[in-house]
Amino acid sequence: MDRENARKHAGNRAREMRSRIAHEAARIMSEQGIRDFGVAKRKAAGRLGVHDEHALPRNAEIEEALREFQRLFQGDTQPRVLRERREAAVEAMKFFARFEPRLVGAVLEGTADEHSAVCLHLYSDEPAAVQHFLDENRIPYDESDRRLRFERERWEEFPAYVFSADDVPFDLTVLPRDALRQAPIDRVDERPMARASLNAVVELLAKG
Repeated sequence: MDRENARKHAGNRAREMRSRIAHEAARIMSEQGIRDFGVAKRKAAGRLGVHDEHALPRNAEIEEALREFQRLFQGDTQPRVLRERREAAVEAMKFFARFEPRLVGAVLEGTADEHSAVCLHLYSDEPAAVQHFLDENRIPYDESDRRLRFERERWEEFPAYVFSADDVPFDLTVLPRDALRQAPIDRVDERPMARASLNAVVELLAKG
């Protein structure tokens, strides 16, 4: 019986610590603008003196803690910022209509704050077409590569462009058109990433 109680006690302590790390990671993400779950959870664990990788919370736990943090501490500002980001997403999706844009990330999921970029997936079998479009419209940008997974063990790199318009950051990833049929794997829950078309984002805004 003592052994069973000790096991339950250890399990409760582990869950408690995971929760503490998740909430600290959520606070770090919200206050410092960090959007990488891995970076945030390791930083939170370090602050709490936890060095066991197996004790770290799952990304989904951190996302839920982030939603809770925003409800408690940003209830007056976060919904307004989220709406502004979604409105900006609609305008950008109209602008990039030829590339069949899809909204992804925090702005779609509802956890966006003033640090969040409007993240769009654009589709073209000529990746340079997006770069040319930005150049033609005289939009200054930073270019990089982004690694995404379409299968659990298969990573691929795609062109990415980051720029700001009206003080709103935008983050574009260019994928081949056949990727419209299969979403990349989400870093939060290891499932296909949630994506929304222009019409779906307009409907989100209409719902308030």
